[in-house]
Amino acid sequence: MASYPHLLDIGIMGSCIHGKTGRCLEAGVQCYQDGLHRSEPDMALSDFKRIIDESRGRLFQVALGGRGDPEMHRDFKAMISYSRENDIIPNLTTSGFGLTEEKADLMKTYCGAVAVSWYRSPYTLKAIEMLTAKGIKTNIHYVLGQNSIDEAYEMVTSGKIPKGVNRMIFLLHKPVGLGQQANVLRANDPRVEAFFALFNEDRFCDLAGFDSCCVPGLVNFARDIHLDSIDTCEGARYSAYITPDMKMTPCSFDQDLKWQVDLRTHSIRQAWDSAAFNQFRSILSTSCPTCKSRRSCLGGCPIKKEIVLCKDLQEVKP
Repeated sequence: MASYPHLLDIGIMGSCIHGKTGRCLEAGVQCYQDGLHRSEPDMALSDFKRIIDESRGRLFQVALGGRGDPEMHRDFKAMISYSRENDIIPNLTTSGFGLTEEKADLMKTYCGAVAVSWYRSPYTLKAIEMLTAKGIKTNIHYVLGQNSIDEAYEMVTSGKIPKGVNRMIFLLHKPVGLGQQANVLRANDPRVEAFFALFNEDRFCDLAGFDSCCVPGLVNFARDIHLDSIDTCEGARYSAYITPDMKMTPCSFDQDLKWQVDLRTHSIRQAWDSAAFNQFRSILSTSCPTCKSRRSCLGGCPIKKEIVLCKDLQEVKP
């Protein structure tokens, strides 16, 4: 673990226009933040500045997100400019639904990279085209589940990834929020093995990236990948999530806030060194003790063990 987070995922958005319309579900995206039923005030600019002030000189990038598109925050420009002025590069993920040329220009000026969630809609492609045309490093975030793995395989193997994007980043579906248990991928599914095995080939590796939740799938099925090029769950090791109302937890998928620390009464450093965060780390440090791949995987996700793409999972309760 690091002595301070290397990355903070900051949930500046407390509500989502897609949640009000059901647009996520229409696009086949099962929002883990449950914007359909949950809403709260967006993060205050003063709280965001406090996070940046505490982190100045300690970390060098933040990811902006939450329950909605971050560029819709009323203080979006003030947030990303303040972050950049303090030598902390802001990155963000957007659906692209309400993206304007003005907001895209702000991203070009202040952001390091922008990801567009794959909503399978005209506005998805429009946002990708707008961002790439401006020379912004643009990724696609693609949720990989039972309902999408066949499409993902087809997109990778048939050259259907939109031109100009930096990488298509695959994010493993989790049964959190609107995420359904039935959509969880299984390690014994031959489609899972076939998909991850694609990345034994250099030509496909040049197209893709993965969140750390996918690492067990890579370890088990993409065995030609150099293991030093991937890293497993970074929650409480190198990263943390902060909610719009200033609760810090090891991972944004801890929607029940089981490991939360209130930043109203604690500093970020105190939260990082807290008993709650140490409990999260202990799951990673004790899982799968006899597995030969333990160093690369650490037992996978501590929050939802059912998503771990391994047939030989050895879960140990700390």
